[in-house]
Amino acid sequence: MALFKAGIIGCGGRGRGHAQGYKASSDVEIVACADPFADSRNAFAERFEVPKTYEDYNEMLDSEDLDFVSVCTWIALHTEMVTAAANSGIKAIHCEKPMAPTWGESKQLYQACVDNNVMISCCHQRRFGAQFVKAKELANDGTIGQLYRVEGACPNLFDWGTHWFDMFFFYNNDEPAEWVMGQIDVSEERTVFGVPVETSGISWIRWKNGLEGLLATGGARLQGAANRLIGTEGIIEVGGRDKPPVRVLKHGAPAWEAPDLTGVVPEGNDTTLSVLDLIDCVKTGREPELSGRKALQSTELIFATYESSRRRAKIVLPLDVDDSALLTMLEQGEIGSG
Repeated sequence: MALFKAGIIGCGGRGRGHAQGYKASSDVEIVACADPFADSRNAFAERFEVPKTYEDYNEMLDSEDLDFVSVCTWIALHTEMVTAAANSGIKAIHCEKPMAPTWGESKQLYQACVDNNVMISCCHQRRFGAQFVKAKELANDGTIGQLYRVEGACPNLFDWGTHWFDMFFFYNNDEPAEWVMGQIDVSEERTVFGVPVETSGISWIRWKNGLEGLLATGGARLQGAANRLIGTEGIIEVGGRDKPPVRVLKHGAPAWEAPDLTGVVPEGNDTTLSVLDLIDCVKTGREPELSGRKALQSTELIFATYESSRRRAKIVLPLDVDDSALLTMLEQGEIGSG
């Protein structure tokens, strides 16, 4: 018999991703799922052999004796769902990203877990991707000398940016950030899972250990790379169309080198590995690689960048507002296509 029982809130694509992680563990049984759409929850239950289904997640939390809950819903629902799960007597929550639509809500859902002694992780699953793990190793073993800048490009600072901000912390061994300076533009209406995002933006970050970072969104491309790590003795690039997953150019070298990624991470996709890590953390008591504490770091950079644009000033951390400056400026007509 499995040691732990899991329930899934949200039976769409990300819910299925989390379920694959639980199914990969002999320690966990998925005993229930919740989704307001009958077709989704019934198909999910059939695929993963889940005995109980619920239309209302609160009914699931009240009726089932759960240890793990995965929250795999649209972003605006995360705070109330994570808080309800944390108050239900469970051991751990694996929540999708971004954390919440505002900085205040992000802190609120995390604090609910702290207050209830519930372990929370947020699915910045790229920390388990072989190319990212290898890039971190190379950035820290002297291959490119001293790492002094990290760069990223993606469609927006919120849904995509949360991953790249998290990767910046990952490459920098989760050192604390010192300040953020940024600008955003909304030239047309865009939303991601119900939350408005900028059309283009830029964020410049300084960490307390001196590392600096640049994340650009919209039309930014980094010459095709997703991430770039710059050191005193070379460059690492991660991702990019028609390129190796990770490649290195050392000073004086005639060409880029693509390191072997065999055995860099265990078998399994990134999300499966993130779930397995959380399960192990509940058993051992160690901090999850994707802990809520770490997720708050990257989330703060999102909202600090928005706030920098609102104030037209550098934001020294910690961030001292609870709203999303982007959402507030949109509501007040201070930014936007209209």
